[in-house]
Amino acid sequence: MHTITVGVDLAKQVFSVCEMDERGTVRQRHDLRREAFAAWLAQRPASTTVAMEACSGAHHWARRCESYGLQPKLMAAQFVTPFRKSRTTKNDRNDAEAIATAARQGNMRFVPVKTLDQQIRLSWHRVREGDKTESLAISNRLRGLLAEFGCVVPQSDAALRQFLADLTMQDLPAELMELLGELNHHWKQVQQRIAASDRRIEQHAKADERCRRARAIIGVGALTADALVAMVGNARAFKNGRQMAAWLGLTPSQYSSGGKSRLGGITHRGDAYLRTLLIQGARSCLQCAKAVAMEKATPEQIWIKKLSARTSFGKVLVAIANKHARQLWAILARDENYDPEAWLKHPMVQRAASKKARLQTA
Repeated sequence: MHTITVGVDLAKQVFSVCEMDERGTVRQRHDLRREAFAAWLAQRPASTTVAMEACSGAHHWARRCESYGLQPKLMAAQFVTPFRKSRTTKNDRNDAEAIATAARQGNMRFVPVKTLDQQIRLSWHRVREGDKTESLAISNRLRGLLAEFGCVVPQSDAALRQFLADLTMQDLPAELMELLGELNHHWKQVQQRIAASDRRIEQHAKADERCRRARAIIGVGALTADALVAMVGNARAFKNGRQMAAWLGLTPSQYSSGGKSRLGGITHRGDAYLRTLLIQGARSCLQCAKAVAMEKATPEQIWIKKLSARTSFGKVLVAIANKHARQLWAILARDENYDPEAWLKHPMVQRAASKKARLQTA
C-alpha cells in the first residue's frame, strides 16, 4: 500500500519519522540521525507528503523535500497538539504520529515555505534586534557602574555618550576608568553593527519593487516593508487583508455562544516583531494626521482624526496598524501601487453615492 503521509518530528541530531498509509494506519516508524534522514528522504517516492512542525530548521528541510520532488507541509505547533494521543505522555514518536495525523485533516492551515532569500533577509532583522537588546544592556550596565560612584547620567544614549567622552574630567579611580573605557568601546562596536544592519536592510528595501510600493504608505519605512516582504513572501497565501491582519494578531479575540458575540483585546498572535513595527508606524501616521489641517488632510487622515476624537490612544494605534496590514496585503497580493483614493471604488461606497444622487434628483 502506497504511503501518502510522513510525519517528522524535527530535532538537532535524531529525527523521529512516522509513515501512514491512505487509511491513516501507521506502517513504519524510524529514528534516524541527521545524515541518515537526508538520505532516507531522497529515497521517498515523488509526491509523498512530508509533514513537519514550523520550527527552527523546518524551512530548510522543506526546501530539500521540494528538491527531491516531495510535498512538504508545515504546521504551527498549536495545531498539532490536539492530535497527540496522550496529553501527559509526550515523546518524539507520539509527536511524529500527531504531525502525520494533523496533516491529513482537510481543514488544516499550513505555513508557506520560505525561500532562501526570505530567510537571509529575516536573519538581518533578527541580528539587528539582538544587537539592540545587547546595546541597551551595555548602556544600563554603564549607568549602573557610574551610579555606584556617584555619577548619575540622564536616560538617553546621547547624554551617556557625551558623559563618556568627558570621562577624564571626572574624579574616578584609574582602574575604573580603564574598565569603563573598554565597556564603552564594546558599546560603540554594537552600535556600529546596528548601523550596518540598517544599511543592509535599506539596500534590500530599495532593490525590491514590492518594498518600494509598500513604503508609499505613511508609517511604513524600510524596516517594516522589508520585514513584511521577507516574512509574508507571497501575500496570495491569505484570502484577503482581514486574514493577514488576523495572522498578525491585530484583530480582537472572540468568544461567541448562543448567538451572542463577545469581543476582547487583540489576540497578539503571529509574528510579534512585524506587529510591533506596524504599531510603531501607526504612531507616526497618527502624529502626521494630527499635524495636518482638516482641509488638507487625506481621506485616511480624516478618518484617523475622527477616530482619535472618540476612542483611546491604544485602540487608535491598533486600528491604524490593522488598516495598514490590509492595505499592504492589497499592494502585495495584487501587485499594484498604493492608491489613497481606492476606498472610493469600493462597491458599498459606489452604491451609497448612487443612492444619494438618486435622492437629490428625485
